[in-house]
Amino acid sequence: MQNTKLQILNNTCQDEQSCSCCAVDFFEEKPPLWKKKQIITASIAGALLMSGLVIEFTTGLHLLSQGLFVLVIAVAGRNIIRKAGRSIINRRLDMNCLMSIAAIGAFFIGHGEEGAAVIFLFFVAEFLEEYAADSAKHSIGELIHLAPESAHVKRKGIETVLHVHDITKDDIVIIRPGEKIPLDGMVISGHSSINEAPITGESVPVDKSVGDNVYAGTLNEDGYLEFSVKKKSDETVLSRIIKLVEEAERKKSDTERFIDRFARFYTPAVIGLALAIFLVPSFVMGHDWETWFYRALVLLVVSCPCALSISTPVAMVSAITGAARQGVLIKGATFIEELSKVRTFTFDKTGTLTRGKLEITDIIGLNNHPESEVLSIAASLEANSKHPIALAITKEARQRNIELRKTERFRSIQGMGLKALINGRKYFLGNRTFFESSGRSLPGKMAELEKQGKTAIFISEESAPVGIVALGDIMRTKAPEMISRLKKMNIRTEMLTGDNRDVAGSLADILKIDKYHAGLLPEDKVNVVKELSGRYGHVAMVGDGVNDAPSLATANVGIAMGTIGSDVAIETADIALMHDDLSRIGYIIMLSRRTMSIVKQNITVSLVIKGSLTVMALLGWINLWIAVGIGDMGLSLAVIANAMRLMKIRV
Repeated sequence: MQNTKLQILNNTCQDEQSCSCCAVDFFEEKPPLWKKKQIITASIAGALLMSGLVIEFTTGLHLLSQGLFVLVIAVAGRNIIRKAGRSIINRRLDMNCLMSIAAIGAFFIGHGEEGAAVIFLFFVAEFLEEYAADSAKHSIGELIHLAPESAHVKRKGIETVLHVHDITKDDIVIIRPGEKIPLDGMVISGHSSINEAPITGESVPVDKSVGDNVYAGTLNEDGYLEFSVKKKSDETVLSRIIKLVEEAERKKSDTERFIDRFARFYTPAVIGLALAIFLVPSFVMGHDWETWFYRALVLLVVSCPCALSISTPVAMVSAITGAARQGVLIKGATFIEELSKVRTFTFDKTGTLTRGKLEITDIIGLNNHPESEVLSIAASLEANSKHPIALAITKEARQRNIELRKTERFRSIQGMGLKALINGRKYFLGNRTFFESSGRSLPGKMAELEKQGKTAIFISEESAPVGIVALGDIMRTKAPEMISRLKKMNIRTEMLTGDNRDVAGSLADILKIDKYHAGLLPEDKVNVVKELSGRYGHVAMVGDGVNDAPSLATANVGIAMGTIGSDVAIETADIALMHDDLSRIGYIIMLSRRTMSIVKQNITVSLVIKGSLTVMALLGWINLWIAVGIGDMGLSLAVIANAMRLMKIRV
């Protein structure tokens, strides 16, 4: 490192819109709250309103106070009135129409202070709603902003600081302790611990060494690394997360679409009702027209569907962004709603309920051979093989610091076993077929291990047994806890696997899964999912996102786990778990149910309060101040605050 030259170039981004590191939508630093244009507008309008109220009720300068109230409308109500006019032209009346009509009507009957208050409070409510929703959307941006815009690149021995757009595939990037990783790549030198929480939600650092993948947005904690870039800035896992979250926030659930359709007809109906309430008592029944005109205006304000319209979207956005911070990508509000209805979960076995790779489960010494000696002999015999069984055995020996022995006259029999000399003594290692073909008998323990679904390897000398090494696809540590949690949620569990019945049955018994299906091809899994959908209704499928793509697509909700390195999995699944953590399954179910519960609460509260205030408006018990302060702004803020609680749910 001492001989490396350093050259710094001032490069700026030429393509901000497509860059995951400098996209304006996510990374532009938000100005302080007091600098926002809306805050300045609200402050001016508020000062004008207060001045008008003071003049109106303490002096006789009525025209001056009314002029100040008109200024309030001009300052805070420009966009509101403009939107109202646009909605009238487009024949799609909205809440801006209700407020504009109410404000103008209040001036018409001499209640300018209330007309100004209606516009001012509605403006404040709109701003707070926008700010709350913006905060929810940008919560993920706080983490994504960890991706740096530049990096130290080594080219021809010269260390250069480049913008990420100018870095190409196979460039070598240098990462020192405490620095953030700018792009996806593979480590070619060094060793370190990487905090991958921004992507996986997993707070425990991951050890990285030569050959391991690293991802943009993650943090190098303590070591020095050099890695070869494998993906450009707009192709990284981080950039895909950004795009998926943006797309998910635009996709609407069935409930949202229903509310939108409802609001489309609701506003014209309210205006028609208000008109009837004014005309019938005034011109048919002969009552005081000014009284009923005022009550009609109050009804317009009370009936404003602000809270109802935002009740579902703000909850969905909070859930989607909150989940993304926990390493879970939900590709749309519809999947949150769908997941809350699921009562049956199906799981792939290999790579989902298990780790997906062979590991040693048992080492049994025979003829007084200790475990360490059995493993030493087995690993020495397998040292030159690249077979998955050999790799598992030699890995276990390395982890136990067991020294390998020198072998001679090595010979391998394809698919069966091998033999070699160790210290002049002949040893044999292989499966059941290898030994039975030579007429040798095997200990009963072999059959017992095989019945458990394990791969049993027998080791012997020429005339005496040495021991048995059993291997299996190890169950994930959190699988039992996850299945137990699903049962407590009254969710049925079934396992779909291509393995034989013994292997599947053994795992199903341990996990207490309700039912298992063994020996399945990918198309068989699809048929099982269809059959379960017909029997139980909504079904979720959890798999690795590659081999299980057809069944993931067939299920009501497809969930791919451990997808941080798999583009196919991210694209295939409806929900992607970026980390191999089964505890996220329980988390997303709880999140979906809590989200729909909050949506129902928001809708119910909105309808009940709006209904109550409507009755009060007809009876003349409330004025415009109460209508907009409680029925519109207050209720909208209550709905937002309730929805924002979803951001606090953790795994």
